[in-house]
Amino acid sequence: MISGSFALALKEKGLAKNIIGVSRTEASIKKALELGLIDEALPLEEAMKKSDLIYVAIPVDVTISMMQTIMNLVTDKQIVADAGSTKKALCDSLADHPMRKRFVATHPMWGTEYSGPEAAVKDAFIGRACVICEKEKSDTDAVEIIEKVYRDLGMHILYMNAKDHDVHVAYISHISHITSFALANTVLEKEKEEDAIFELASAGFESTVRLAKSNPSMWAPIFMENRENVLDVLNEHISQLRKFKASLEKENIEYLRELIENANKIRRILPSKSP
Repeated sequence: MISGSFALALKEKGLAKNIIGVSRTEASIKKALELGLIDEALPLEEAMKKSDLIYVAIPVDVTISMMQTIMNLVTDKQIVADAGSTKKALCDSLADHPMRKRFVATHPMWGTEYSGPEAAVKDAFIGRACVICEKEKSDTDAVEIIEKVYRDLGMHILYMNAKDHDVHVAYISHISHITSFALANTVLEKEKEEDAIFELASAGFESTVRLAKSNPSMWAPIFMENRENVLDVLNEHISQLRKFKASLEKENIEYLRELIENANKIRRILPSKSP
């Protein structure tokens, strides 16, 4: 999804002359070629010999080992960037690599519940944020080129250290997915009539559980990679759920109203886009 959308955007903006796809599955390569996301497919070493920019957008549990291989092959004329949702473990693993300065750690903050080449979306990155971590550890020319690429794709850039990034995404992204998975499991456990779920589901319910359709092969490794921060967020989230539970058990409508009013403060940060 990410790499396919990135490829579409590069082509749309005329930023790439030739896009080479590398994948561990033949099905993904075939689909990417069919959709015109890539111009050709090659094994990793051959692809790297022909590339100026190597963009890594794969599940986080295989990113570290793959990045070691890539950084062992990269030259000082090439740039490597990743799109992973966690950063500290990856950055730590490359801290002492002799080619570390050719790597730019990035996280474009966009995604959907879908995966695979067919999930690529045109204009996906417009108006979105992209985080660059440990900017000072990358060569200036590499950072400047990556910044220009993302800005040309319509993104604005934020800078963080890897540790802070992982804390923030635990609150902003990872807890949203866990909550969606948990709610979907709750409904599936308690509501045995699938027709009732389908017929009665409101727009609010659908938007809340939309993320529950996300690929487990992608999200289980993310949760495990960032587990300490995710556990902190989960503990706070469970605490907040207990407050709602207590207000209902004690029939305390004033406390319930107070909890909802406090939650309404999010409007100041995330105002509605609707009229």
